[in-house]
Order: sequence, then C-alpha cells, then structure tokens
Amino acid sequence: MGRPKSPLLASVLALAMVLLANLPAGPAGGAPRGDSATPCRVKVVVPAVMREFPEPLPKGRKEPGFALRGTKGWGWTADQYLAEIPFLAKVRMNFLMNCYLSMFTDPEKLINRWWEPIPAAKKKAYEKVVRSCREHRISFCFAIHPQLFSERPLRYDSEEDFRNLWQHFAWMQGLGVRWFSLSYDDINVEGQDRAKLAEAQARLVNRVLARLREKDPKARLIFCPVYYWGDGSGGDAKAYLGVLARALDPDVLVFWTGDGVVTRGITVRAAEAYRAAVGHGLVIWDNYPVNDRSGALHLGPVTGREPGLAKVAYGYMSNPMSPQNETNRIPLSTCADFAWNPWAYDPARSIGQAVIHLAAKGGQRTALKDLIELYPGNLACGVPRTDYNCVVEEFNRILSAGPAAKASAAEFLARVEGVAGRLDREFPDRFADARKTLRDDISRLRARLAGLPK
Repeated sequence: MGRPKSPLLASVLALAMVLLANLPAGPAGGAPRGDSATPCRVKVVVPAVMREFPEPLPKGRKEPGFALRGTKGWGWTADQYLAEIPFLAKVRMNFLMNCYLSMFTDPEKLINRWWEPIPAAKKKAYEKVVRSCREHRISFCFAIHPQLFSERPLRYDSEEDFRNLWQHFAWMQGLGVRWFSLSYDDINVEGQDRAKLAEAQARLVNRVLARLREKDPKARLIFCPVYYWGDGSGGDAKAYLGVLARALDPDVLVFWTGDGVVTRGITVRAAEAYRAAVGHGLVIWDNYPVNDRSGALHLGPVTGREPGLAKVAYGYMSNPMSPQNETNRIPLSTCADFAWNPWAYDPARSIGQAVIHLAAKGGQRTALKDLIELYPGNLACGVPRTDYNCVVEEFNRILSAGPAAKASAAEFLARVEGVAGRLDREFPDRFADARKTLRDDISRLRARLAGLPK
C-alpha cells in the first residue's frame, strides 16, 4: 500500500509519486493547497483543560463509529509493534495488523521469499506481539503478500505454493489469531486479463478462509485487491471488481484507501460506490500519516474524512509513518479520535488534546506544538504526496524569492534549530525518531544555505 524505497526502484518510485500526486482527491476539509509558492501555515492551540480522549460518544450511543479501529506497521520491527500496543489501547484502538513488509525475508532490502519458513527468532519475536495484543484486548491481524518484490510470485494453480503460503497462516492461527489479511496491492498487472486475475485471486482467498475456518469458524479475512481506491467505475477496475463481487466469499472484507491512493478527502459517495462495485464490506486503509520511509513527517490532524463513512465501512485503519513509530502517535491520536466518534470529530480540538495527552509539562507541550507547526503534513498543506516534507518545502519556497531571500532562509533555519534544541531538552528519552529527522533536515538546509552565493 505504501511505496517502499530502495536504490533499485528509485526511478520507478519517483514516477509513482508523481502519479500519486495527480490521483483524484476528495474535498480538502478547508486545508490550503500547498505548493512551492504558497506557505503552509498551521496554528496548533494547546488547550488549558484536558478532555476525555478520544471524544466521548454522543448521548444514547453505545457503539463507536467503526467496529475495527487501528493501524498497521510500515516495515516495523517486532519491538516497534510491542512499543505501540499499550498506546493503541490507551486511545481505544482495537486492531493491529503487521505490515506485510515486516514478514519479508529482508524488509530493508525488499527481499520477499514468502515460500520459505520464517526464522525461529523472528517467530519468537512476533509471538510476543500476539500475546501483548491479547493482553491489551487488541485484535492482531496477520498479513502477508505473496507477490510484491518477489522473485517467485505465488502460482495460483500450484498445490506446492499453497502449502508454502499456508504454513504462515497455520503458525499464526496456532497462536490463537483470528484475523488475517492477504494482499495483492501494488503489483504489475499490465497485459493481464483483469477478470481472470480476479477469479484466480478470489479462489485463493476463499481457499485460505475455508482452511482457516476448518479449525476456527470465527476466523476472519481481509483482502487487499489490485484496485483498492476510487469508486470502482473505471474500465479495468470495474472488470476486476465485478468478478470479485461475484467470486469472493461473502464473509471476506476488502481494504479500500478512499477516493484516491493518497487523498485529501475520503467521501461517503466514493465509499458507497466502491462497496457496490466490489460487493463486500469495507475496511478503510487510510494512507495517512504514512511517509513511505521518505523522512517526511506528517504530524497534523487527519482531515477531510466524512463522518458518514462509519455507516458504510466496517473498519478504519491508519497507515503510519516509518520508522518514526513514537512520533507517529501524534497524528495517530487524531485518527483514533475520528474512528471512535466521527460525528463529533474536530481536527483542531483533536490535535490540541493529542499534545496535552502526550506531554505532561508546559515546556514539553510547547515543544510538541512547535514541532507540529513545523511539520503539519501533506493533508494540512493540501498536497497528496507521502514524501511531502514541510520543512524542506518551506525552505525552498523562501529561497524561490531569489538571492535576497537568503537572510529569510537563515531565519527559518534558526527556527528549525530552535525546535530541535527544545525537543532535545524536553524529551531526552523520548521522540528520538523525530529528533533524528530534525537533525537530518537541518543538515540538508545548512548545506543548501552554505552553497548559495554570498
């Protein structure tokens, strides 16, 4: 779902990001459109009073907006998942899915030998994740992708390949896991018959679910299809989704990212249209605040997601930043707030409450406020790009005024350095991932400034 980075794929991914930026987007929820000439200004108000968080449900309502409310990792390690489980429980999220990249043979080098047994040490680490989820009353969902970046994609008609795939599901089911996901997103389908592809994938998914339910009739499965965004009305998407609607087991849920892959708005209209096209229940896989390991930080509140989506989709899952899992708690808090009570969701209130719930003292709260205002993120700036780095873009915008702008750029750099210094002082043992990102960006800005004519 996110776009992994590697030197071998750099040119392809650069093109992909351009395409993503031009995918259809829903309403921006009042956010300004960001570009190199327009500053992105976001003001965070730190409230004086701490409210219950997430926002309590409306009077008379006993169930939250979405039945499933959670996140996945993004190539996270087992230790990162373990670190986030208590936080998920605190903000009333109840669903954690491993990123299929985490199950790769080598997540860093993007080596996916899905047919091989998972090493014992890795199994032991993820068994701890499963136990911790159970202790915190969070449903763990096991996910795997038998094609992406693989030198040997699964052959749909191969009994050997099915056995090799099944070993991983059997392992997790043996631990008491009930939620599973099989993904076929972001694969190359050029030249393939979309209807036949959907038929083959549906057979595979149905067979996995049937096998799971031989042991546990309550086992659940979520499928991520090839076409996982939009309203399903396009030619290839329509042909593919139409077959899924007919061939996929009715109990299978389907992941959907919204009106676009990375989108400023997710609308009820698009959700209803896509659900009708695919003929199955939906789990929203929101590509926010995901940064695709680009170094960008998206820290502002989630915006542009219509509250009526809770009537259309069964679940809501946030795609997070990587590797900044701790700093990810800032925007994830607002995603949890939206997923719990979408009818009363207020982005400004939510981000303010996120700050005071994450920081105990006044100086810490001011430091987080300043950090968010430096990196409000792609939604706040109205730019549907996962690699949109607000600090770098603002620096470039200032410099675009010409040689005379060097002094202003130096002032902005000093502001960034000041925020970095306050974070270091206020959080010597926390938010190390954000502090590293700041150091990296400061180095880039200093080098750029030093290279300008005097």
